[in-house]
Amino acid sequence: MSTATAPDLTTKQRQILSYLREHAVTKTYFKSRLIGEELGMTAKEVGANITALQHVDYDIEIEKWGYSSSTTWKVVV
Repeated sequence: MSTATAPDLTTKQRQILSYLREHAVTKTYFKSRLIGEELGMTAKEVGANITALQHVDYDIEIEKWGYSSSTTWKVVV
């Protein structure tokens, strides 16, 4: 699937995907709360949208890793 354009994604999902691609180069684990702070979303919004990204074939793998004060996601580009 094309990684540059993703017309089937919502604006929030595109923002999250872009954020993860940019930051996963140097980092592997991300908390929903911290992504939300960076993108102006709540942790709940990030969690709902990142779950949708898990089930689509992109150049990035997203796995729910843990939960403590905010869901943690393992991300591999």
